[in-house]
Amino acid sequence: MKNKFLLTILTLAITGGYTANQASAQSKQRYKVAVADIYILKRQKIGAFELAKTIGTDGVEVDMGGLGDRPHFDNQLTADSTRDKFLAAAKATNLEISSISMGGFFSQSFANRADAVNLATECINTMVRMNVKIGFLPLGINSDLGANPEYRPAIVSKLKEVGKIAQKAGVTIAIGTTLSAQADLDLLKEVNSPAIKIYYNFQTALDAGRDLEKELELLGKKNIAIIHCTDTDGKWLQNDPKIDLKKVKATLDKMGWSGWLVIERSRDAADVHNVKKNYSANAAYVKSIFQQ
Repeated sequence: MKNKFLLTILTLAITGGYTANQASAQSKQRYKVAVADIYILKRQKIGAFELAKTIGTDGVEVDMGGLGDRPHFDNQLTADSTRDKFLAAAKATNLEISSISMGGFFSQSFANRADAVNLATECINTMVRMNVKIGFLPLGINSDLGANPEYRPAIVSKLKEVGKIAQKAGVTIAIGTTLSAQADLDLLKEVNSPAIKIYYNFQTALDAGRDLEKELELLGKKNIAIIHCTDTDGKWLQNDPKIDLKKVKATLDKMGWSGWLVIERSRDAADVHNVKKNYSANAAYVKSIFQQ
């Protein structure tokens, strides 16, 4: 396996990425690998597609743009001409858009902002216009139900509204929480919307010392929309003693789950700013496990 993985890295270095035929074959894979544009320093930049092709992923998670205190995301995809350019770039590179992220909610409070539902609706409208089926809503620091359980009534109420809008639009909003699998299940039950599911994050579970495979099994196939397939920064995935991707794949296989595995972190701490090196290594390793 090690030699095969090194051969993959060498091939990437020589070709500068996967060929169109390889990309076409990968599109039929049960598990597809994407990278978040914000983590490769291409937040809603069209160059994310060419860079992701070089890195070797099957797709890109596109961010809605910054938010801050503004009433709207800094989202350039509201313009038809910009959307057309992004979709053309995806087609030209044989990549897909795995999901659209409301990354602005990492720092802004979904619980406390009066315009939170309107902002989520902006994302849903962009998803529909770009034919993307999964949106990412991080319930970040200011909406962390683990640290701030008093936000639960506001978050549940807003998720119910967002769920109705998403269901009508035919898309899914995947929420990222710091909660355990059982607490996530309780939250989903309270929201009671088929359009609200979990964006499962390996790093969150590992940081909390939870059993990754048991958490996935408890959540179940129908409740996981998409997965962040990385750990915290420090080591590449193949060198990370905290995670065994072969066991993770076996668990997901047993569950019957399929879908996108999105890479965020797991950068080498000694060379953390080397985007191509870090993400090419992790993408190749994830594919060596999940696409064999």
